Amino acid sequence: MYLDITKYNFHYIMTSITKGNIETAHQRIKPFIHQTPVLTNASINDIAGTELYFKCENLQKIGAFKIRGGMNAALSLSAEKLSNGLATHSSGNHAQAIAYAAKALGVKAFIVMPSNSPAVKVNAVKGYGAEITFCEPNQAARESTVQKIISETGAAFIHPYDDDRVITGQATCAKELIEEVPGLNVIIAPVGGGGLLSGTSLAAHFMHPDMEVFAGEPEGAADAILSFQSGKVEKAPFVKTIADGLLTTLSEQTLSIIQKHVKNIFTVSDEEIKAALKLVYERMKIVVEPSAVVPLAVVLKNKELFKGKKTGIIFSGGNVDLARFGEWFQ
Repeated sequence: MYLDITKYNFHYIMTSITKGNIETAHQRIKPFIHQTPVLTNASINDIAGTELYFKCENLQKIGAFKIRGGMNAALSLSAEKLSNGLATHSSGNHAQAIAYAAKALGVKAFIVMPSNSPAVKVNAVKGYGAEITFCEPNQAARESTVQKIISETGAAFIHPYDDDRVITGQATCAKELIEEVPGLNVIIAPVGGGGLLSGTSLAAHFMHPDMEVFAGEPEGAADAILSFQSGKVEKAPFVKTIADGLLTTLSEQTLSIIQKHVKNIFTVSDEEIKAALKLVYERMKIVVEPSAVVPLAVVLKNKELFKGKKTGIIFSGGNVDLARFGEWFQ
């Protein structure tokens, strides 16, 4: 049977995600994830002029928050659906999440990756035993390639972000942050496809309705801010950024949640991302990837907006291609 996964994907939409869904997801995935630390840094606080709390998903299993959504989606499947394996398309962190989930559950993983995916992420996916198929680096090629694989294998498709099971899993990151830092006023997350931002905004809405949620996006992949302003899914006018984890566009599902619960989206340049990256490396001594520091770059660019507030920042991942360090910091 030829399965149209695009149709399947966009029709897998529950009427809403509830607080109970997020709490259930958190209990479901706890045996498979780390409760990552929340770090502070006095010198960065002084530079930013505000009180910052960094949720370190760079120290998460697979090195990124994506394991939360991927694991929740996989564990939500029936044994029958799971038996044929898992499939997805991703340039990196979600690919690792599904490969890890498949290995943990003892089933096959079929991962479609663009030909320009970072080597560090390709190697990690291979390390989890997944079967990788490379495709041209565009959305149409990703979808057609994975569709063919699913029709041949019967594997269960888990979209990187346009899936309530994934969004609900990602929401557990902000849930932990809010529970650990009493009196938090603001959370800022990076935005690519919008799974993390959607989940973050829902967790804040249910747990702390007065909390402000913002997003950071690279100028070189600025589709979310356009979509947020127009109310429909837009494409970036151009795509060129070192924040390779934020290249995807929003879906109708993630946009609808973001429009309802996110206060604003800010863009930052690659030079501003590099400055934030350097600051974290020098002052915090932890490894983060460029996408992860986009929210910090937003704070440093808009100090007056965050002055005097307790601000949570989600460091989304730490899967860095070390060969690019010279390029970023020369």
